[in-house]
Amino acid sequence: MNNNEYIQYGCGWSAPSKWRNFDASPTLRLERLPFFGLFYKRNEFRFPENVEYGDIVKGLPSVPHQSSRGIYCSHVLEHLSLEDFRIALRNTFNMLQLNGIFRLVLPDLEYLAKEYLSNPSSDASLVFMKETYLGHENREKSFKSFIISWLGNSQHLWMWDYKSIEEELANAGFGSIRRATFADCSDSMFLQVESKDRWTNCLGVECKKVDQ
Repeated sequence: MNNNEYIQYGCGWSAPSKWRNFDASPTLRLERLPFFGLFYKRNEFRFPENVEYGDIVKGLPSVPHQSSRGIYCSHVLEHLSLEDFRIALRNTFNMLQLNGIFRLVLPDLEYLAKEYLSNPSSDASLVFMKETYLGHENREKSFKSFIISWLGNSQHLWMWDYKSIEEELANAGFGSIRRATFADCSDSMFLQVESKDRWTNCLGVECKKVDQ
């Protein structure tokens, strides 16, 4: 197996050894700085050593086109603007081999909207805004607070339901698009990166790079 056959981007601390794992967190870049990085600590845990810095929008470093059998991302794409999301899909498509599999999971806007509409409580809208990460509970006033917020990158910039993301995937060239559930992939390699709690009440999708 070459080291580009299975790619995960936005991996966080989940970095199985048989996958090539990328994350675009500024915290990762700071941790990898010579000398200073040894003492920098923002989170409880440091990124695993086999996590590489890579931004799917800019293109992952040293991953050739048509080199990957499988690509995975979990709760990443909702943090991108619509324009960057479409660039990310194109870059993902280009990295895949013919018949390569792309699996993704992210918050399900339809599920969250139904929960909001069925909630009779007076704070239903507050719950919706918190669960979608579409609002700001506080405005960052100090430079330090701004930097901490920027490093966290927790804001959701665009939300998706199945109908809308299916069309976007088709427009990017993907085929065999289907709604997926946890651990239902024919390629067992995905069991190494998928976590059941990340799929609960969320939108999972599988698609392939098909011959057009």
